[in-house]
Amino acid sequence: MMTSTSESRPPFPPFTRETAILKVRQAEDGWNSRDADKVSHVYSIDTQWRNRAEFVHGREDVRAFLERKWSHEFEYRLIKELWAFGGNRIAVRFAYEWRDDAGNWFRSYGNENWEFGLDGLMLHRHASINDLPIKESERKFHWPLGRRPDNHPGLSELGL
Repeated sequence: MMTSTSESRPPFPPFTRETAILKVRQAEDGWNSRDADKVSHVYSIDTQWRNRAEFVHGREDVRAFLERKWSHEFEYRLIKELWAFGGNRIAVRFAYEWRDDAGNWFRSYGNENWEFGLDGLMLHRHASINDLPIKESERKFHWPLGRRPDNHPGLSELGL
């Protein structure tokens, strides 16, 4: 299935190991920007999500969801890692650290299943996420806000 649009977001399916890894890193970089408008444009106009127990339909709902999310998840830092891929689908695992407005820290762990159109825009995103309260001293993601530096360890290297 492909949405009719003039937009496209390479790399395009079918994915190779290298292009799947690149797609995952592009997603990580986008989410670490915390720019809801920019991030929402990697999803098709009619994208469908399940994020935890919330169902999101369409790019505009994605943008609103992300604005809401990042308005209460402070110091947000995310790492994604390729788990599996095939054709136009990619599975990732991820962890992100954040704090709430009361200063409580969390590490959220999850898995996502992605399906893409031929234009490279994401059609479906299914995310399962669990939040683990942590002490600030237990944090592992210490880079400045924004893109994770290339030399910062990934999830496997961190033992996560």
